Amino acid sequence: MQHFEWLLQPLLTQLNSGVLVLDRHYKVVFFNHFIASRANIELIKEQGKLLEEVFSDLPLAWLQRKLTSVLTTGQPIYINWEQRQFVLKLPNLGNLNTESQYMAQNCTIFPLTSADGERFTCLLIEDATDSFIYSQKLQQRVTQLEQANRIDGLTGVFNRPNWQTQLGYEIQRSERYKHPLSVLLFDLDKFKTLNDKYGHQAGDAVLAEITRVIGYLLRDTDILGRYGGEEFGIILPDTNLIGAIQVANRICETVANHKMRFNHEMVSVTVSVGVALYTRQDADELIQQADMALYSAKRQGKNRAVAYDATLDGYLKKAK
Repeated sequence: MQHFEWLLQPLLTQLNSGVLVLDRHYKVVFFNHFIASRANIELIKEQGKLLEEVFSDLPLAWLQRKLTSVLTTGQPIYINWEQRQFVLKLPNLGNLNTESQYMAQNCTIFPLTSADGERFTCLLIEDATDSFIYSQKLQQRVTQLEQANRIDGLTGVFNRPNWQTQLGYEIQRSERYKHPLSVLLFDLDKFKTLNDKYGHQAGDAVLAEITRVIGYLLRDTDILGRYGGEEFGIILPDTNLIGAIQVANRICETVANHKMRFNHEMVSVTVSVGVALYTRQDADELIQQADMALYSAKRQGKNRAVAYDATLDGYLKKAK
C-alpha cells in the first residue's frame, strides 16, 4: 500500500480554507497556512496553548458547547455565516466591497480520532465573504424597494397608500385607547399659477421645501404624507379638535412667512387647511370631511384653516 503522508503538508498549505485542530481540552494542536497568514500567528509559537489564548474575542461559551457536542455525539456540526457571521475573528483581507473588517465564515466542526485512539475536533473554516456581501446588497436593494413603495420620491414623506394605511392603524389605536385623533388636509394655494410663472421645477422645489418646513412643526408621532399633487395629509394622534386647529393655524402662518429662493427670485406661497376630528367614522369619511373643510377654506379666501362641522355638508352642496 502506497503512503501519501508527503501530500498532507502541501495540501494543507495550498488549501483555500482554514483548518484548526484542537484536543479534548480545547488546546491548539494544528492550524494551516490559511489561518496563520490571516491571524498573523505561527504554529510553532501557539501550539499547545488554549484556544482562547490564541484567538481573541471568541464566542467561547457558545463554541465550547459546539465542540463538546461533537466530541460527545461524534456527529459533525455545520455553522452558516447567517447564523453567526464568524467563529474566528479573522481579518477580511481579500474583499474591499464590504464595510465589515472581518471575514464572514462557514464553519464545519467534526471529530477526529488518531491511530492510538486520542480524540480531537477539527474546525474547517471557509471564507463566505462573497455570499455575505451579496446578501447585504440584496437586503439593501429590498430595503430601497420597500422604501420606494412607502415614500413619495419628491418630498420624502409617506405616499398616499401608505399614509392611508397609517391612518387605519391610528384609528384602531384611537378606538382601543379612547384617545382623540384628528386629520389635516392642506394644499398650496394658486399652485398652478406658480407653475405657470416659474415652471414645474420651481413647483417641485416649493413642494419639497414646504414639506420640510411643515415637518419641523410636527411631533415625532404625527404622520405627514403626500395625498396627491400639491395636496398633503397630516395625522395627529392624541389631538382633539382645538389642538388640531392650533396646528393648522401654525402651519398657515409659518408657510405664509417663509420665503424661498428659486433662480435668484424670491418665491412665497400660502396653504389652506381642512381639519377633521375622528368621531367613530371610517377612514374614508374622515378624509372626506377634512377635504370638505379644505374646500371651504379655499372658498373663504385661502391661506386659512377651517374645521369640519355638519353644517358644511349643506353649505358646500349649495355652493356647488
